[in-house]
Amino acid sequence: MKKFLFLAIGLIFAASVFTAFNVCYAGESADLRGYDGVELPRGTFIPVINSQEISTDYADVGTKVKFTAANDLYMYDMDVLPKDTEFFGYVEKVNEPVVGTNGSMVIKLTKVRLADGFEIPIKAYVYTANGNLIGGEMTEPAEYDKVVSCMQGFHPYTHFMPGATRLMGEQTVIASGAELMLILVSPAFITHTVTN
Repeated sequence: MKKFLFLAIGLIFAASVFTAFNVCYAGESADLRGYDGVELPRGTFIPVINSQEISTDYADVGTKVKFTAANDLYMYDMDVLPKDTEFFGYVEKVNEPVVGTNGSMVIKLTKVRLADGFEIPIKAYVYTANGNLIGGEMTEPAEYDKVVSCMQGFHPYTHFMPGATRLMGEQTVIASGAELMLILVSPAFITHTVTN
């Protein structure tokens, strides 16, 4: 009798798991609030606004950062990421200023939070043309050397050229409210939108 009871309970459990699997994971029957999802491809640019000042002077590796979407991001005539969507991440790398080079940092974004609190993981960076390195510019020369040049048929003339030494670098600061661009470094599958 016990074997029969265990067999019956096992069959009922297996049938319920199979039914739940079909409901949850069979593409057509999954309930995504009337939305099939969109994949934002790698390399998508997202305009954002910085929520707080970030500086190489006081930001360490791991310092949490937050950005807000500057406007709606549309794809296929659909508002995929509404304005005021929040992006969260951290400072991944910090280089202190040195003689000849300003301070620099790299900021990585790891998640998106929509207005209703729904969170989606992403892999993105604050974009710069310098390999996503914010700052790191060469500083001005510390001195200029006086040089005499002579061209054939002309009188010698004096001009100034940058010297061999450079000034001490400065801290790099991203001001609060600064408009920046994020770039996705891997596809992001958006399966949720805020409905009005």
